[in-house]
Amino acid sequence: MRRMSICCLSLATLCLCLCSAALGQSADKPAAQTSATAAAAPSSGARAEFLVEVAFYEQRFARLAQAMPAEKYTWRPAEGVRSIGEVYNHIVAANYGIARALGTPPPAGFDPKAIMANSADKAKTVQALKDSFAHFRQAVISVSDADLDKPLKLFGQQTTYRGAFIMITGHTGEHLGQSIAYARMNGIVPPWTEEQQQQQQQKPPANP
Repeated sequence: MRRMSICCLSLATLCLCLCSAALGQSADKPAAQTSATAAAAPSSGARAEFLVEVAFYEQRFARLAQAMPAEKYTWRPAEGVRSIGEVYNHIVAANYGIARALGTPPPAGFDPKAIMANSADKAKTVQALKDSFAHFRQAVISVSDADLDKPLKLFGQQTTYRGAFIMITGHTGEHLGQSIAYARMNGIVPPWTEEQQQQQQQKPPANP
């Protein structure tokens, strides 16, 4: 648990540092040099497989954030623990920060310090999740297959671009599980689970 907490704290610091650095570096560069390349998404290989995971988590976070009542965004299970809205915006920060680590800086005018300031605002948080996942997806598309085995330092650990995909999946999955637990504690059934339950109820009874 302590190792997990240290990892999350390191990630939050990493995201803010990377985003801030990116803004400083992009200030004197033309927009064409700082925006992600609008390349086509790969149809096979490690990037394509990772993008499937990204799409899965994007859909889950978007639907859960939308299902959560606005007044619950400030709820937290205990003092010193992230609130519901803060967890969602932690993912927003991670999407931008890790995209920077992969080589794609944040968009012009992006303010990393404003991310957590929106944690209590449902509408802004839902939109921020959408925008950050779109940005992160483009960052993955912009990575070359030839670079997948090149070294990369992430979360204070030495890995490769391919290894980073695995680490990112673990981190995002951890916070999706946290968000589902938060929802359950507040009487909110995840939308996809509710749909499955309704489908089960609509099935005709089995023949004796």
